[in-house]
Amino acid sequence: MMSLYNERMNKQLMDLCLALPVDTLERETNSFFPNIISYWNHILFGDLILLGRIASNEIGQLTFKDFDKFPSPKFPQDIYHNQLTELAPLRQQVDELINTYCVNLTEEDCDKFITYSTTEGDLISKSVADVTQHLFNHQTHHRGQLTCVLSQFGVDYGCMDLPVIVSEGSRR
Repeated sequence: MMSLYNERMNKQLMDLCLALPVDTLERETNSFFPNIISYWNHILFGDLILLGRIASNEIGQLTFKDFDKFPSPKFPQDIYHNQLTELAPLRQQVDELINTYCVNLTEEDCDKFITYSTTEGDLISKSVADVTQHLFNHQTHHRGQLTCVLSQFGVDYGCMDLPVIVSEGSRR
């Protein structure tokens, strides 16, 4: 259910942002990231780095081979594309990968622990369930910041309610 919500919200907001003038996309936000395009790049960074950590342990049938077509995440401020029109197809491909991962994820997978280095160089171990939860929480957090910026710019971003966005619920 969360992967569907994630994909649909990203599409809803991306379609909206793609219709905005370039000067709005590049306008200083005076917030956590300097502009709308930077928000989209950071959300993508979070997905790529977390999915890569999962793939390195071959969880949910993810492998490093799945990442051949994606940029390699290094830093939270990574900019993969300066044009939203170039970033949008990449966003869609990553959302499809997240959906596939979630379909293949098992309860046994969720109970496993993975160990990885953070971007600060700290070595930590977390359950796959916790890393997966963080994947969705990270997106939700930064989409919330993005919608705040859009609202301040006078842009109506529409409904974001989970029961409306995924009306079929978790038992599809």
